[in-house]
Amino acid sequence: MNTKEQFVITIAREIGSGGRTVGRKLAEKLGVRYSDKELIRALREKFDLTTYGIEKLKAEKKSWLADLINKVAPVPKPEMLMDTDKKFTQSLRSEATTDAVFKAETEILKAIAEESSCVIAGRSGFFVLNGHPNKLDIFITASKPNRIKRVVRKQHLTETEAETIIDSVDEGRDNYVKRYTGKSRYDARNYDIVLNADGHTEQQLVDIILSYIKE
Repeated sequence: MNTKEQFVITIAREIGSGGRTVGRKLAEKLGVRYSDKELIRALREKFDLTTYGIEKLKAEKKSWLADLINKVAPVPKPEMLMDTDKKFTQSLRSEATTDAVFKAETEILKAIAEESSCVIAGRSGFFVLNGHPNKLDIFITASKPNRIKRVVRKQHLTETEAETIIDSVDEGRDNYVKRYTGKSRYDARNYDIVLNADGHTEQQLVDIILSYIKE
């Protein structure tokens, strides 16, 4: 990858691995746009969904409307605690299917990558932007115990709640990627770099990536 020309770095990561923070720090170091919350915000505006709603939608193998969720959840489910908005009312629309979300994500990702150099977290970027001439694909993983510890610390949950969230998100994201790319997100062949976050700080991981780019 040549950083002297317009480029895109995609970062796929396991929840609790610190990959989101690594992506943000990497973008800051390179002085480029980081698209994570920006993308979620665009999807929210398109489908009027919370972050939890989008993750739930993506996890479905069929149209989300085929299995309607409760519009109001008086007792939050553990995975709903991932939504920092603390909003558990979902506004369901006929257009909000997984196919529509993938199409929207594809359109948004390509637009971001075409506009300027950037770091993109998740969203099947390694596949969607496959034709980009100057791209680096990264996957960040970590052991489950360490992922649980991080989610407990970040979200103020119990270990049981954190593990429930991790298992749910892992399954949902892998189902989503398999459906639209025909690949497993855990296949190392999808990426240029695979990093294990265990024993490393986020900054150390950023430095490893920067060294790789430089070399």
